[in-house]
This record gives sequence, structure tokens and C-alpha cells, in this order.
Amino acid sequence: MLLHKKAFEKYNLLMVNVAEEEEKKVRCLLVGAPDKTSEGENGKIQELVGLTDTLGMEVADIIVLNRIEKTAAYGIGTGKAQEISDKAKEVFADCIIFDWGIDPSKQRNWEKLASKPVFDRNEVIIRIFAQRAQTKEAALQVELAKLKYSLPRISHMYGDLARQRGGNYGAKGSGETKAELDRRQIEDKIISIEKELKQVETNRETQRKQRERTCTASCALVGYTNAGKSSLLNELTGADVFVENKLFATLDPTTRKLALAEGSSVLITDTVGFISNLPHTLIDAFKSTLEETALSNLLLIVVDASDENCIFQYEQVLEVLKEINADEIPRITVLNKIDCVKNDPLKICRLNAQFPDAVKVSACTHEGFDTLLALITESLLGTSRTYVLPFSRSDLVDLARKNGTIEKEEWLEDGVYLTARLNSSSRTFALLKPYLK
Repeated sequence: MLLHKKAFEKYNLLMVNVAEEEEKKVRCLLVGAPDKTSEGENGKIQELVGLTDTLGMEVADIIVLNRIEKTAAYGIGTGKAQEISDKAKEVFADCIIFDWGIDPSKQRNWEKLASKPVFDRNEVIIRIFAQRAQTKEAALQVELAKLKYSLPRISHMYGDLARQRGGNYGAKGSGETKAELDRRQIEDKIISIEKELKQVETNRETQRKQRERTCTASCALVGYTNAGKSSLLNELTGADVFVENKLFATLDPTTRKLALAEGSSVLITDTVGFISNLPHTLIDAFKSTLEETALSNLLLIVVDASDENCIFQYEQVLEVLKEINADEIPRITVLNKIDCVKNDPLKICRLNAQFPDAVKVSACTHEGFDTLLALITESLLGTSRTYVLPFSRSDLVDLARKNGTIEKEEWLEDGVYLTARLNSSSRTFALLKPYLK
């Protein structure tokens, strides 16, 4: 009986060890480039820390380089490369992650030197996107980005398997290598996915044209990842978009109707979050999604007021907007999570200096919502104005009803008194302008 008890205890201990091993996080050594930002020295490496945390990894240690001496083998000096490799072994890191892009040949050299996986921030972001993809469209977009990223890294992934298969000397030739075979399969898969995404893009374009026929104005929530865009959409419209305090919690654009004053409404879209140096493979793959931003009438740039790096993040958002040709669209800057810093006068003073025209809101307390809705109304629907129309131009009433928002309409003895909101750049406004009261 005692023997059975000891065996049972030993079995339980073994199962506990197995469970702990399965739950053990991958330890990574982070390597950052020299960076002097407005947020202080080496502030940018914290972004990579957040990315690895979202991916479920554990940071073993961080090395930030003071300078980079570019070499063909590793991209940095041989001595520093050996130092990083030794550090990874010292802290028992399972992999090394660089905060900048590494080309395939250097990646292979690093893995030979360190004898462990080595990858860059682009691969980290792509892996996060792969975890977060929920819909078929998002899954296709991420798969396309992964394939395009992996194509030049075939030999990096397969190592010794990238050797010739089949064929005899003097007979049928040496045959295809494993790498060549897989390269061809990946290229075929890329073509197949691009065709599927083309159909998705066509469907999205059809939906967009249907919205345009209704003359409904649209605005897009844009901003750094985890700035609170989805929370804001939920509270403004009553939507139920997935929300989590992680980077890239949602990848799919969600469009909802936002009710404004006087019975009018606009369409508001929650878009994928931005990040500095967003991989071009993802920008290309999410082209149809990002078009929702580029084709909007108004942008709401959401900034996390509680984040110490919010100024840097705002600047990165502006860069991405420029890259997708959305930098000329009218915009409103929205400082979200203002409830988290309202008791910090120095922080508030700093935000006021950096974002003097921003609207301060909180998705939790609804603070500033009235001001935000008023600004959206004025930006998209125009300023409320009163016109006095002669009865002979009653056709302009129908035109204003079709292309604007009528707040008040009175047919009096001396004419039609019309209070309406019209876009000041529209043809309808130009026709009504002579009758301004």
C-alpha cells in the first residue's frame, strides 16, 4: 500500500512538472537600436516589450546598442554580435529578437552564431496578427503577409532540408531542392490568396458604393494600437466590438451608424491599429481594410492620454496616414482615457501644450462625448445656418433635404424659412448661399 502511495505521489509530481513546462513562456533577449526620442533615451524599445508581451513571451533581458557598425555578416560588428550571443546563453533566452528588420542572409548567420532562433520586430507583429485574426478576410490577409515575409527565408526555415531531392548523376538530373519546391508552392499559394482577397475587395467596394448612394457621411477611428478605438466605438454607437488591453486586439474594420443631433447620422468605422514601422507585407495585405481610412470624410485620431509615449505614437500615426495617402483628410484629435490623468496637473498641462485643439474624452465615463459629437456634426454636416427662400425656389428645399440636414422648415407669408446644415464645399451650399439670413 505504501509503495502504491509513493508511486502515485511520484506520478502527480511528474504531471505537475509537465504542466509547468507546457505553461512556461518563451524567454527572449531583446536587442534595440540606438534611439534618442522626445520621450527620453531608448524609449522605443518599450514598444517591442509590449509586442513580445502580447505574443505571450517573457523578456529575459534587454540590450540597447549605443551605435551600429554595419557589417555584411550580422549587420553590426562581429565583437558585439558575439557579445549578444553570449548574453542570450547567459540569461537562458530561447530566442533573440531585434527591434529592426533583418534580411534573410543575416538572419541565417545570427542563428548559426547563437544556435537559437533569431527574428525581427516584423515577424513579431505578423505573429501577433496571426493570433488575432478572427474572420476569413483577416485570416487571408495575415496568411498573405506571412507567405510574402517567409518567401525569401526558405533556407532559413529549412536549413539542411534545402538540399536536392531525387535524380541520379548522368540520368534525369539532380532534381528540385526542397527549398525550390516549397518556394514554388508558396508562390502558388500567394496567387491563390490574392485572388480571394480581390473578391473580398470587390465585395467591400460594392458595399461602399451602396453607402455612397445614400449620401451618408463617414468617419474613421484611427490611432495607435491599444489607444481605445474599439471601446470608443462601443460607447458611442452601442456596438459590441471585442475589447482587450492588448496590442492589435481587433483586426477587422467594424462600421456602425452614429446618431447625431436633429435626427441625422453618420457612419463610423473602427480600423486596425497603427504602429511604428508597420511591415510593408501587412500594409499590402490589409490594403482593402486601410482603404476604409483613406476614403473617409473625417478622421478621428484617437490618442491614449495615459500613455507616456503618446506624442511619439501620435507622430507615428501621422506617418502611417501619409503612407496610405490619408494625410489630407480633415481630422479631429481625440485624447482618450482622460479620466486616468485628470488628477495629474503636470500631465494635463503637457497634453494641453502638445494637443491644444484636441477633444478630451473618456470611453469609461463618457466625459467629453457631447463636445466630440458636436465637432463631428459640424465637420461632416456643416454649420447650422438659416436661409430665407422665395417660393419660386422651393426646389432648393428638396435639394437641401437630399444633400444636407434640415433642422427647421417654416413656410411663412414672405417665404420659406429653412434652418439646415450643409457642407460648405458642396454645390447645394453654393446655391443656397445667396439666401442666407
